[in-house]
Amino acid sequence: MKNNLIKELQAIARLIRYWILISTTEAGSGHLTSSFSATDLMTALLFGNLFRFDADHPEHPNNDRLIFSKGHASPLLYALWAAAGKVSEKELLGLRKFGTILEGHPTTAFPYTEAATGSLGQGLSIGVGMALNAKYIDKLSYKTYVLLGDSEMSEGSQWEALQLASHYKLDNLIGVIDVNRLGQRGETMYGYDLSVYEKRITSFGWETISINGHSFPEILGAYKKAASVKGKPVMIIAKTVKGKGVSFLENQDGWHGKTLKKEELKKVLSELGKINATVRGNIAQPENLQPAKMNPQKIFSPSYPNSGQVATRKAYGNALVRIFPQFPDMVVLDAEVSNSTFTEIFQKAYPSRFFEMYIAEQNMVGTALGLSLRGKIPFVSTFAAFFTRAHDQIRMCQYSKTNIKFVGSHAGVSIGQDGPSQMGLEDIALFRSLVNSIVLYPADAISTEKLVEEAARHKGIVYLRTTRNDTPIIYNRDEKFPIGGSKALKESADDIFTVVSAGITLHEALLAYEELKKDGILIRVIDLYTIKPIDEKTLRKAAAETKAIISVEDHYPEGGIGEAVKSALFDVSIPIYSMAVRKIPKSGTQKELLDYEEISKKALVKKIKKLL
Repeated sequence: MKNNLIKELQAIARLIRYWILISTTEAGSGHLTSSFSATDLMTALLFGNLFRFDADHPEHPNNDRLIFSKGHASPLLYALWAAAGKVSEKELLGLRKFGTILEGHPTTAFPYTEAATGSLGQGLSIGVGMALNAKYIDKLSYKTYVLLGDSEMSEGSQWEALQLASHYKLDNLIGVIDVNRLGQRGETMYGYDLSVYEKRITSFGWETISINGHSFPEILGAYKKAASVKGKPVMIIAKTVKGKGVSFLENQDGWHGKTLKKEELKKVLSELGKINATVRGNIAQPENLQPAKMNPQKIFSPSYPNSGQVATRKAYGNALVRIFPQFPDMVVLDAEVSNSTFTEIFQKAYPSRFFEMYIAEQNMVGTALGLSLRGKIPFVSTFAAFFTRAHDQIRMCQYSKTNIKFVGSHAGVSIGQDGPSQMGLEDIALFRSLVNSIVLYPADAISTEKLVEEAARHKGIVYLRTTRNDTPIIYNRDEKFPIGGSKALKESADDIFTVVSAGITLHEALLAYEELKKDGILIRVIDLYTIKPIDEKTLRKAAAETKAIISVEDHYPEGGIGEAVKSALFDVSIPIYSMAVRKIPKSGTQKELLDYEEISKKALVKKIKKLL
């Protein structure tokens, strides 16, 4: 039986290499040799009675998951599913063409892609999220496999994922490193020295298994052993040959990302031997298990005193606890600052739905993506400034059509004495730049609570910005805050100018209103709590009824509120002014820094009087 299985796997692998050859040659681009090196590893996994997956129902909750972290091997991914009978040869020949779902690097347009990959060093973190979901939330038996390239093991995010997977004892997570020695421009850092990978990965608390990645008996044995390990994740370290299967490509530098010319194809195909184009592989079925479901429950409205001050970051923590019964798929991740972001409030109330991710923001975002792709609603929290180091992971989330809520606290110079390293001054720009993202910036506890609820309800990427210091409560508990809206807090027929702001500087604008009013100067004050999508209707009304628009924000001008307002009003004739952080900030009190950056009440009053 075993010999028959190996012969069958060899025939399937030969057919898969044939499909990789013809599809990349037809496309004129693609990563042929990188796909060949991992062909035997992946053929054995899918069709060796190890991987359990209902191919007719890729959404089945107990399917094993396979993530191609080395996303450039996409021709292999597509050919594998052709061998499973789910992709036709005609479809394969459309590889990389406009309109195809078989894109150059995998995206979720292809139904058997777990997550969009291609930016290296991210797949293992996504796998951590899927494995956490299986072990601790859904309590299902599925395993998560991640195909890794040896070059991408230089990425720091991989080692963030390695340490966290070990910390959470993810014995349902199996990595496979395709050690083919050659990167894009030559040999990798360690070449074929598998012992280096073994020592380093073992030191992170993983079980390691080193094998010949082209020996089906060894590959099958490694997968079987990996599935039996308890209490820690497993890494299979496979020595492979880049370009394996075509003699003049094998172990040759200079072929990364290159394909054969059509006239070379005939010669190469003869090397593969006889192709059985009818052979197909069988994938074992998963156990028909479903996660336990919690029914959504009604929740109460937020309750705060009508007067007083509460930091919006604290209101965020309160909101998470309040809304969880209505959104039982929620999970909260924090990067070791839960006593500052106030997610510790949620941790105490629902400890099984809180995961400490430690100071490793890139892995935290990748893990959140994995959880989201298994149907959870992750709320991901840290200081706003520290999301910038995970920009690439955040950027890649949009290509997986994910549902993640990012919450950045300690935004802007208003945090005070901690100084510029802790001040989020680029975060609005980062999240505004994502396709179809939502960017929210509440000014008080009530609006924060309501917007956290709106964020949970919205399907897609949402960023919510919170403030460190206490701010006055200006709204009542019955106020509604739909995404895409704003609030004209001060408005009259005699308004001379309109001031548009959000968050901390909204309170400065309200103070300026009171001071100017004493001098008989009336201004309109708009709380732009949704920065994206912006409330163009309210802004255009203000532009038609007042003589100028002035935006005030605790953020750099590039990509912030001012630019959002100017984009919305690109064709209006009145002047639009932007007051933003334009100097390198320093330590000081909130008042000193707002004055220094000229975004305070004092600066706004001065600006308006100068315009008059």
